[in-house]
Amino acid sequence: MKPELSVVIPVYNEEAGLDRLYARLYPALDALAATGVSYEIVFVNDGSRDGTAAMLATQFRLRPDVTRVVLFNGNYGQHMAILAGFQATRGDIVVTLDADLQNPPEEIGKLVEKMREGYDYVGSIRRKRQDSAWRTYASKAMNRLRERITRIKITDQGNMLRAYGRNVIDLINQCSEVNTFVPALAYTFARKPTEIIVEHEERAAGESKYSIYSLIRLNFDLMTGFSVVPLQIFSMLGMILSAASGALVIWLLLRRFLFGAEAEGLFTLFAIAFFLMGVILFGIGLLGEYVGRIYQQVRGRPRYVVQAVLEQGSADRPDSN
Repeated sequence: MKPELSVVIPVYNEEAGLDRLYARLYPALDALAATGVSYEIVFVNDGSRDGTAAMLATQFRLRPDVTRVVLFNGNYGQHMAILAGFQATRGDIVVTLDADLQNPPEEIGKLVEKMREGYDYVGSIRRKRQDSAWRTYASKAMNRLRERITRIKITDQGNMLRAYGRNVIDLINQCSEVNTFVPALAYTFARKPTEIIVEHEERAAGESKYSIYSLIRLNFDLMTGFSVVPLQIFSMLGMILSAASGALVIWLLLRRFLFGAEAEGLFTLFAIAFFLMGVILFGIGLLGEYVGRIYQQVRGRPRYVVQAVLEQGSADRPDSN
C-alpha cells in the first residue's frame, strides 16, 4: 500500500547512535500512524565503514512493513544519499531527517500538518542551535551571502529537517546534476514554499561528519550550482581594477615627468602587484570551480551506485544513478 509519508534518512558511520534513533523515531511515527498517517522509513547507508549497515539490516528484519534500506557501494555524500532516497520513496509527503537526532523525530508531525495546509515545501528554522559558536556564525554569514547571490530564500540552510510534496520530488528525480544542494533545488521547484520553527538538540552520539573543508565544498556547490553571479562579480571587479591600474600608471608617469625617478614607492608597487595577483588567482580558481563542474557533468558517470535495496516483497536489487 502506498504510504502518505516517506521519511528519508541518510546514514554514514552512525553505529553509536542508531539505537537511540530507533527508540525515538518509530514511536513518533507510530503515533502519527494512530492519527491516520501511513508511513515508510527509507534509510540510505552512504558507504559506512563501521557496523551501520548490519544494524540497518537488523532493523529492517524487525520492522519490514515500514522500513526500507538502500545500501551504497561507497561514500557519495549526504546529498547524493538524499537523492537516492527520493528515488526510492512512494509517499505524497517526503521528509528528510538527519540520523544524529539533532532534529527531533517528534517534530515530523509539525511538518506533515503544515504540508496538509496546501504547501508543497516546508523548510525549518532551528529555535536554538546546539552547535559551536563559530559554526553558527559562519552558517548565518553564508546564509546572507547565498541569498544575495542566488535569490533563494532559505532562512536556515544547514537544517535538514524539511518536507517536500510529491510534485517537487518528481521534478527533483528528473534532474541529473552531479553537484547540487537539495533544499535549494527543491525551493526552485516549489509553487508554495514556507518555513516553520522546530526544536534542535545536541548530537546524540559520535561526531559531525562535516569538516570545515566539507562545509566549504557544500557552499561552493550551492553558489555555483544556482547562480553565475560570482563570475559576473569578478568580471566587474576585473574592469574596475583594469581602470584603476590604468589610472595608477598615468599617475606614476606624471610623477616621473614632474619629480624625476623615485624609489620610495617601490614597496607600494609590490603590495599593489601582490594584491592584483591574489585577485587574479582567486578569479581563476572560481572559474575553475565552474569548469570542473561542467567536466564532472559531461563525463556522464553515475552519481551513485546502489549495492542493494532491502524492502519487503522483493529481492535485493542493485541500481545506479
